[in-house]
This record gives sequence, structure tokens and C-alpha cells, in this order.
Amino acid sequence: MKNLNFFKTLLTVSFGLLLGMHMQAQTSTVSGKITAASDGMGIPGATVTVVGTTRGTVSDMDGNYSFQVMEDETLTFSFIGMKTVEIKYTGQSTLNVELEDDLVGLEEVVAIGYGSVKKEDLTGAVQAISSKDFNVGSISSPQELVNGKIAGVQIVSDGGAPGAKQTIRIRGGASLTATNDPLIIIDGVPISEGDMGGMRNPLNVINPNDIETFTVLKDASATAIYGSRASNGVIIITTKKGAAGKMIVDYSGNVSVGTASNYVDMANASEYVDIINRVKPGAANQLGNANTDWQKEVYRTAISTDHNVALSGVVSETLPFRASIGYNLANGILDVTQMQRTTAALNLNPKFFEDHLAVNFSAKYMNIKNNFGDEGAIGDAIRMDPTQAVTSTDAAFTPYGGYFAWLLGDGSPDNNAPQNGRARLDQKRDISKVNRLIGNMQFDYQFHFLPELRANLNLGYEYANGQDDGGVLVPANAAWDKAAYVRGGSIKNYENIKMNRL
Repeated sequence: MKNLNFFKTLLTVSFGLLLGMHMQAQTSTVSGKITAASDGMGIPGATVTVVGTTRGTVSDMDGNYSFQVMEDETLTFSFIGMKTVEIKYTGQSTLNVELEDDLVGLEEVVAIGYGSVKKEDLTGAVQAISSKDFNVGSISSPQELVNGKIAGVQIVSDGGAPGAKQTIRIRGGASLTATNDPLIIIDGVPISEGDMGGMRNPLNVINPNDIETFTVLKDASATAIYGSRASNGVIIITTKKGAAGKMIVDYSGNVSVGTASNYVDMANASEYVDIINRVKPGAANQLGNANTDWQKEVYRTAISTDHNVALSGVVSETLPFRASIGYNLANGILDVTQMQRTTAALNLNPKFFEDHLAVNFSAKYMNIKNNFGDEGAIGDAIRMDPTQAVTSTDAAFTPYGGYFAWLLGDGSPDNNAPQNGRARLDQKRDISKVNRLIGNMQFDYQFHFLPELRANLNLGYEYANGQDDGGVLVPANAAWDKAAYVRGGSIKNYENIKMNRL
């Protein structure tokens, strides 16, 4: 037994010595100096690590480093605010590395109020998101571009309808009596507060494909520029502009398919009859003979499309421009709901007097047509009797367009009973048309004798008209709306004109 333990010990020691000799043969000492490419000075505290391992070291006060490394391993040299460098080790004993400044983000120009400033010079809570960071996919509303991208900003959709309004809250504003909506500024023009009749989302005036940046001003410094309107924060939207160079044609388009991912698990006709027989025996003879899935009667597979064409470049080497036109057809999964939006935009941004005077002109036009489906049909679909058909040849339902409805003894609609959701969608006409125009001209002059001093003139105009051909019509034969039935039908027009000058 003692001999066996002796041999085990001997083998363990021998294996350890052999492994140590192997490791010693494979590792080498590499040393060098890590310097800044801008001035050649050594960088203290720079990190040197081996990719895929936890081995590494840190440079000393003069930027010098030294540690053990194996051949063919890849070394990473990094420091905050500088670009990371990766080098494969091939056996050299000395390895000096230069790190370049990483200016990404530091020189980014952020629009704040009446001017712009480098990101590194910002004070206060400001966050900018550019087009390269936007959400991608089938985007119909500008808010969808930055949903979930900005800390402290909550964006919640008010519904699933095409172009639905989305509630924006910056740092959780929650006043009980005043509005909690932030001030929204598009290319220097604060857009009107409040909803526009016949238009779900005020930001639908701008095509998401035309947006360059979202800048969010979160703290009290915004009120120094915009006053009390900025108490809930400010969202500054800038659109894409032309630049010097060759003429560029840009096209983006998509086709999307929307469908209900799931349905509420409801009883079918036979299950419903069994339930009625158990609850009230004999009452099943009042039920129908159909087997209707009311949810599938009000929902549909919706195909939508979005197209945008933009032309940008420079005219006569002095007038950078960008012009775009877009068309978005968004169909909702609730049948008949639809948004058609046509947009046009023009940006001109020339400079004069050796670039001391910058002129920015922008104009955006939108024509939007909404078909609002009555969302009460969604609740109807889970309350209605599945044994009843959508329409009936029974003469009792002829006054109601042939749509089934629960009736009282005198043949009038029973307003307390579940309603026919399909009839609600088919019989109600709720269409709006809105034209909206936003124009802006901004002059920014940098004084020749004192470049730090600037003069800024900003002129803006917003006009919206929601009057033409829009309205809500409920006919007299709509059994699901007894108030309209009693009055012989109802009609309401979208009449709204807004003008805003800056």
C-alpha cells in the first residue's frame, strides 16, 4: 500500500514538472510603451489583455507595460476615450503601440434650442439619437424610431390602429390637471399643442424616413429657452439635409403583413348551447343555428406598404438641397381601419460670406386620410352570441340593413344586449382628411470680427386644415347605436383649422 502511494506521488510530481516545463517553453515576456498618437506621450493606466482570457496588465505612469504571453495570442490595447487596438503576438520581445483619440460622440453636434453645440460641451440632461441608431422595420409613426432608445423617456402607444397616437412622458411627468406632453419642435418650429380633429397623431406630419436626429432636453435648462411650455421636456426633431457632392437618389420601401397573433379563447356554438342549458334549462330554444367566430368577423390580415424617394445634392456648387416624397398605406388588423399618408419635404441649406452666414430653409407638407373603425367592435366580438349569424333574411332585421340585432318586443333595438360588431364596422362611416404644412427659415450669422458671437433669426409657420370631406356618419338603420336610431341617424364633421406663427 505504501509503495502504491509512493508511485502515485511520484507520477503527480513528474506530471507537474513536465507541464511546467511545457508552459515555460510556450510563454514569453513582451514589453513596450503605450502612447497617444496625438502627442506621443505615454498613457498611464492603459489596459493590455489577451483576447478570450482574463490575463492582462495595466501600463505604469509612463505608459510602460510588461507581462507573459504565448505565441499566436491576440493582445488588446485599450483606454477610455481612445480607439481599441488588437495585435497578434508573433514572438517579438518589444511591442510599442499608439492609440488614437476616439472622437465618435465627442464632436457630434447636438441641436439645443436656437442653436447647436458639440456633445462634449453640453451641460444639463440632453440625449441625442441619430438615424443610425433608430429602430428598423415597418415604421409608420416617428415615435416608433426611438421607442426604448432613450433613458428616462417612456413612449406608450394609445392603441394598435394605423398611425395611432403615442403618449410620450419624459422623466415621468404626471400632473393631474395640466398636460404632461413634452414640447415638440420640428426643424425649429414648435408644433401646436393638443390633438388635431381627424388626425390621430400630430407627429404624423413628418415622414419617419426624413428624420435625421431626435434630441431630448430633459431638465430645467430647457425652460430657459422655451419657457413654461418646456416644463415637461422638449423633443427636437431635425430632418435630413443635402450636402456637397454627387447627386444621390435614395429609395426605401417595404411591404408588411399584420395579423392577430392570438384570439381570446371563447366558446363555440355547441359549447355555448351546453352552457345555456346548464344555467337555464330550456332557454337554448331562443338561440340561433349558426356557428360564428365573431373575432374573425372583425379582424383581418392587413397588408401595408411604405415608399419614400429622396433626391439630394448641390446646385451650382452653392445650394445644397434635399427633396423627398413619400407614401404610406397602413391597414389595421381591425377591419376597415386605414391610414393613407402622402408627404413631401424640401430642405435648402446654403452658406454665404465665407460660411459666416448659414441659411436653412425647410418645408414639409402632409396629406393624410384616416378611416377610423369603431373599436367598440372588439368588445362586441367577445360578448356576442356565437349561435347567431352576422346577417339574417328574417324580415325583423330588414330595418337594420339585414344585420342581426337583439330586439325588444316592439321591434326596436335592445341597447342593453351585446351588439353586432360586424354591423358596427360596416354601417359607420368615419373618415377624415387633413392637410398640414410646416415651413421654417433660419438665419445664423457668425460675426467676422468676433466668431464666438452669433446672431440667430428663426421664422416659422404651421397650418393645418381638417375640414375637407371628413366626418362621422351613423345611419338611421344602425341597431347598435340606439341614440342614432331614435334620432334618425347622426352626422358630425371634423372642422378644425390651426395656425401657428413663430
